[in-house]
Amino acid sequence: MLPTPHVRCDYDKVYEPSEDTFLMLDALEKDQEFLRRFLGDKMNLVSEIGCGSGMVTTFMMHNRIPNKNAIYLPTDINPWAMESMVDTASLNKCDQNVLSPIRMNMAKSLRSGQIDLLVFNPPYVPAESVPTIPTEELSVTGEGKEDAAWLDLALLGGDDGMVVTWKLLHSLDEFLAPNGIAYVLFCARNKPQEVVKAMQLQNWSCELVEYRKAGWEVLSIYKFHR
Repeated sequence: MLPTPHVRCDYDKVYEPSEDTFLMLDALEKDQEFLRRFLGDKMNLVSEIGCGSGMVTTFMMHNRIPNKNAIYLPTDINPWAMESMVDTASLNKCDQNVLSPIRMNMAKSLRSGQIDLLVFNPPYVPAESVPTIPTEELSVTGEGKEDAAWLDLALLGGDDGMVVTWKLLHSLDEFLAPNGIAYVLFCARNKPQEVVKAMQLQNWSCELVEYRKAGWEVLSIYKFHR
């Protein structure tokens, strides 16, 4: 079993690693050899969408997933996640030369068709709506209820918990390189089997990588590629 990275960040502002985070680590470890074969030894661009504390990207960096030539461009809309990403990578003595965290919504500012390995632990909890992104002024102060707003963005996914996830899935052709692959986490209330059927109708190959019961919830991770 590969070691879990050490994390040190402000959990009032950044989502604390939990069962879903650790399930993603297990899925990436399980598929480590598959990814090396699938993506090869070329310079691969890896992007974790919504990197939060930085644990998952740091895990990939530390264990050279998918290979030793990878570069990592994690993204997050939360400004505090950018600090946490850098701090977590530094705390675990990762090579900062191959890390470039970028504050953005999903991967909208990246050049199309560039991501070889995309990882996404989305806001998957069903809610009446997806929270509004705090204003730039509140982002700087980050005090009181504004801190909670950033955490809500990491948790609440609107109707069926799938509003944000569907935006990502519908953008895979835009984000992924021609031979790219995406790992996406779901909870049971997201109805992942129905998602898989819909994606297969769009000629995506979908495969369950790992699943786990976490309290009253069942979490699963699927991989999507052409």
